[in-house]
Amino acid sequence: MSVDDPNQVKAAEILLELNDISVTHDQTPIIEHIDLTLHRGEIVTVIGPNGAGKSTLIKTALGIIRPDQGTVKRPGSLSVGYVPQTVTLDSALPLTVMRFLKLSPNTGLEDLINTLSQVGADGLLDASMHILSSGELRRILLARALLKKPDILILDEPTAGVDITGQAELYHLIQLIRDQYQCGVLLVSHDLHIVMAATDRVFCLNRHLCCSGAPEQVQEHPEYLAIFGPQAPAEIGIYRHHHDHDHNLHGDVCDHG
Repeated sequence: MSVDDPNQVKAAEILLELNDISVTHDQTPIIEHIDLTLHRGEIVTVIGPNGAGKSTLIKTALGIIRPDQGTVKRPGSLSVGYVPQTVTLDSALPLTVMRFLKLSPNTGLEDLINTLSQVGADGLLDASMHILSSGELRRILLARALLKKPDILILDEPTAGVDITGQAELYHLIQLIRDQYQCGVLLVSHDLHIVMAATDRVFCLNRHLCCSGAPEQVQEHPEYLAIFGPQAPAEIGIYRHHHDHDHNLHGDVCDHG
């Protein structure tokens, strides 16, 4: 079940906590004094203009970048799945989807088939990674992250290069994954018109934390409007789906008996 109510957020298990995070590069501040928490069962989205430090924040949360100031708290027993913004593949190296996914340790064929089905990539097991469409590639990268049975799913621009219809489908899939796995999802996105409808909390970043909260609150905040313009709220149709049930990854309502 998603964590929509603030009281539920307070009671939910904290999976990731960033406290007073600052990162610099060549003495230039990239992000400054960022606080962020991620709870089990919620989707948190980081938005902001190019150069705002969004990817730096994600990599700091993952432990790829060590902050110059502040702490990152994440229970060591939790599994983390990560979908990067870009993946570079050697065009001279033959690589099927199956071989790519088998790079994950302890992965059996049945797990691969089931996970591909979950992300809507049935039939791609023997396809070459080099001929996949942008939408297919994003689903394969998501499948690779799900093979870890993640408690935390971190997504950096998960719909990069995907058309508007594919973006909506992928965000819906992310919601279903959150429901099925009961994981926490932290993602970076610039797709304001869709992401505002597909998230529980929004963090608006522009090197510092400009504002945060429910999508309805953030879209009216002066700093959000200063970054994205006064036309932004009019272009965003926020649909809030309040969960009183769970879905499987095909969108069907689960009967828990």
